[in-house]
Amino acid sequence: MNAGQVVESEALEAALSYHFASRELLARAFTHRSSIHEKTSSAAATDNEQLEFLGDAILGFLVSDALVALHPDYPEGRLSKLKAQLVSASHLHRVAARLRLGDYLLLGRGEEMSGGREKKALLANAVEALIAALYVDGGIEPARRFILQHVIGEAEPSSEAELAADYKSALQELAQSRKLPQPRYAIVEEHGPEHAKTFLVEVRVGRDWVSRAEGLSKKSAGQKAAQEVLRRLEESATAP
Repeated sequence: MNAGQVVESEALEAALSYHFASRELLARAFTHRSSIHEKTSSAAATDNEQLEFLGDAILGFLVSDALVALHPDYPEGRLSKLKAQLVSASHLHRVAARLRLGDYLLLGRGEEMSGGREKKALLANAVEALIAALYVDGGIEPARRFILQHVIGEAEPSSEAELAADYKSALQELAQSRKLPQPRYAIVEEHGPEHAKTFLVEVRVGRDWVSRAEGLSKKSAGQKAAQEVLRRLEESATAP
């Protein structure tokens, strides 16, 4: 890294609350193969692709471990959906954007000119490579702290609401795991002009679990109704 990049890496380390023993490892985490190929045709594999591979595995394991700890009552299907969202390229791209990881990428001229610093795939890969670099440099705990804070935690307060937004699927899975009847939905009422209708939808799980909710579409009303029954079912599982 040149002198300017050392200063930038120190700013990143401050944001991560972690100091790298190996600055070369940190540089490698942000080195795209395009920059290697433009420098020499016989360079050793010093780009970040192997770190991406390792980081992907570490990310999957630590996200799974955290979700099981955070949501011990969730069925496997719901945990899988949460995990899939958290490790998705779209979500990792948002993580990278918050940390401004694009500023640290080492790119070849062609990749730079084509807007590589803004590309979703490159930024998502950089997050995975950074996780691997944290693991190689400091062990599992720095990687775990990064994932809990930046991938799962408070860095995106709305993530839980966004990730758990498919309440109808979650309710179906919970009903199945509790050996309850499958949810049944019915449109109770619709009113308003054709271009701005409001729908009232009811969901029933057996005879005891019923909820109604309004929405600007049948889908949104059904999701809201399912969310309420899901909340009550989950509360009943933890009640004394």
